[in-house]
Amino acid sequence: MKILVTGGAGFIGSNFVRHALNDDYPGLEGVEVVVLDALTYSGNPANLAPVSSSPRFRFVHGDIRHEGVLDELMPTVDAVVHFAAESHVDRSVRDASIFVETNVLGTQKLLDAALRNGVERFVHVSTDEVYGSITEGSWTEEHILEPNSPYSASKAGSDLLARSYHRTHGLNVSITRCSNNYGPYHFPEKLIPLFVTNLIEGKHVPLYGKGENVRDWLHVDDHCRGIALVLVKGLAGEIYNIGGGTELTNVEITQLLLDEFGQDWSVVDRVEDRKGHDLRYSVDIAKISAELGYAPQVPFATGLAEVVQWYRDNEQWWKPLKERAALSQ
Repeated sequence: MKILVTGGAGFIGSNFVRHALNDDYPGLEGVEVVVLDALTYSGNPANLAPVSSSPRFRFVHGDIRHEGVLDELMPTVDAVVHFAAESHVDRSVRDASIFVETNVLGTQKLLDAALRNGVERFVHVSTDEVYGSITEGSWTEEHILEPNSPYSASKAGSDLLARSYHRTHGLNVSITRCSNNYGPYHFPEKLIPLFVTNLIEGKHVPLYGKGENVRDWLHVDDHCRGIALVLVKGLAGEIYNIGGGTELTNVEITQLLLDEFGQDWSVVDRVEDRKGHDLRYSVDIAKISAELGYAPQVPFATGLAEVVQWYRDNEQWWKPLKERAALSQ
C-alpha cells in the first residue's frame, strides 16, 4: 500500500509517519508514505528526520489547495490520511480566514482530487471540538455539531464535506475525531509544550481564566494507533471518536507540571480567558473500541513524564521555534 499523508511534517502527522515506516501498525507493514506539507509555521522537516532516509518515504513540499500538486500525487497512491489543518484556536480568534481556506477549501480540493483520480481510501482526521462543549457525559459520534470557535467551525465544515463525498459520490471516507493530544514534537504554542518549555527556561506560565476547563488527554501514539485502525478496518461513511480516557482541568494539568519541575504557583500568571472558551470536552470511545479493538495504551502519568524529559533533551528542536514565533507568553 502507498499512502499520501497530508500535513505529515506536523506534530500528529509526523508521529503517524514515523510509526508507519517503522512497521508499528498491523495491516500497514511495508507501507510506502508520501508526505505532502506546505511547511507553514508549525510544519517542521526535523519531525521526519528519523525516517527521512527510508526508501519507502518521499517528501513533497506543497499545498493541499493546489490542484496541480494533488493531480500529480493522487494517481500514485492507494489511500489518503488527511492531517493537514490550521489548528490553533487563539490564532483563529484573531483571524479566521486561513482556517477557512485551509481546513474547508483545502479539504474540498483534496476530496475532489481523490475522487477524480480513483483513490481507494480516505481518512479525514478531525477533532472533538466540532461537538462544542459538554457539561456532563460524553459525546457519541451521533451528537450534533455545535462548534464554538472559528477553528472548530472550520473543522466541522471539513467533516461535513468529507461525509458528503461518501454520501454523494461513494468515496470510501472515514472520519476520526480526537481529544486533546500531547507528546513529543508538539509545537510549543499549545498548553503542555508551552508550559513545559517555559518552565525549562525559568519563565512563568500563562493560565487562562480560572483554569477550570476540562480536557480529555490523549497521547499522540494512541491517537495515531487509532487512526491506523480506522485506515485498515474502518467502514466507509463512519465516524470514530478517539480518546485517551484522562479528563483533567487546566488547573490540574498545571499542578502536575509544576510538580515535575519542583515549582509552586508563584510562577503561574493568570491571564484573561479566551473568547468563547469551551468548558469541557469528553468523547465516548465505545464505538472504536468495540468495532476496531482500540484502547489507549499510554498511561497519562508515564506519558507526561516522558514528554517533559523529551523537551529537556531536545532544546535544539524547540528553542528556535519559540524564538521565531516569540512564544513566551
